Amino acid sequence: MFWIMGAEEIFNTLAKATGSPFWGMIANQFTHPAWNGFHFYDSIFPLFLFIAGAATPYSVGRELEKGKTKGQVLARVIKRAIILVLLGLVVNNGLVLRPISDIRFGSVLGRIGLAYMFANMIYIYTKKQSTQIIWFCSFLIGYWLLLKFNSAPGHPMGDLTMEGNFASYIDRSILPGKLYLGIHDPEGLVSTIPAISTGLLGIMTGTFLKTSTMSGGAKAGRLVIAGVISIGLALLWNLDFPINKNLWSSSFVLTVGGYSLIALGLFYYIIDVKGYKKWAFFFKVIGMNSILIYMSGHFIEWDYTTNGFFHWLGQLIGDPFNAVALAICYVGIKWAFLYFMYKKNVFLRV
Repeated sequence: MFWIMGAEEIFNTLAKATGSPFWGMIANQFTHPAWNGFHFYDSIFPLFLFIAGAATPYSVGRELEKGKTKGQVLARVIKRAIILVLLGLVVNNGLVLRPISDIRFGSVLGRIGLAYMFANMIYIYTKKQSTQIIWFCSFLIGYWLLLKFNSAPGHPMGDLTMEGNFASYIDRSILPGKLYLGIHDPEGLVSTIPAISTGLLGIMTGTFLKTSTMSGGAKAGRLVIAGVISIGLALLWNLDFPINKNLWSSSFVLTVGGYSLIALGLFYYIIDVKGYKKWAFFFKVIGMNSILIYMSGHFIEWDYTTNGFFHWLGQLIGDPFNAVALAICYVGIKWAFLYFMYKKNVFLRV
């Protein structure tokens, strides 16, 4: 959330101000590739879904342990998914009445909600983790085969271009309203199928952390090793099914899953095993209200607020680094807002 709330703009403005190839290379990592490929920024969205899955054994699992029926727990999961889908519609379209043809139904929050829901259904109704692994692999292999042996009409079988791939064609055919890119939506319906595996990977990881009798250091090491293996498999699969966030390709799932496992393993070791927690307070404040700050830009004019408080600072610094300073202040203003909410114990929960 730190990057999404504006921190990426610090590097973008720094690259422009310095003209440095190094900062340009860093700034490029805070963009999405036009189609195939992978940048750091691509890992943020699926990491949310992965972490939501990792929390499942501690939230949904705890409710089951307390004696709630599977039906009761499932009802709560479905309710949460519906709320996320509705919030996604608000993020896309605002609180404005529009004709259906002008509404974009696919959304980041909607995908998180749907993939989270189906992954949790599997968790609730499967007793063995081996069964979850089968579901995980089935979604990835099935999606790969679906796109490999089909295409949009008029395109060769297995076409993976934006115009020719089968997932985008199905979305164009059945999704009401408009797609984000006209002929394709990166949060379309069909590409939600492999996203379920992202949630399942998080669930299996959370179950491992919760139930394994290994030492904390050993758990962290296993996560890192699993992450490296996942990335290696992704690179092999990339030869036939390119790493592609727009399609949420199976190789993309393994790529971001690998980085998610490595990141969780490192942070778990630093925070839970070694006990170094104070440094993370800055990020904790952001994470406690992640949905609030994600949606806030549609209701709060943060640029106006930043300029109101710090326009003078930009004038003092002058071109070209005034833009860098204001980008830092932009993030600072948002963090101050979140800190106020944190101190008042006001959190937007789903």
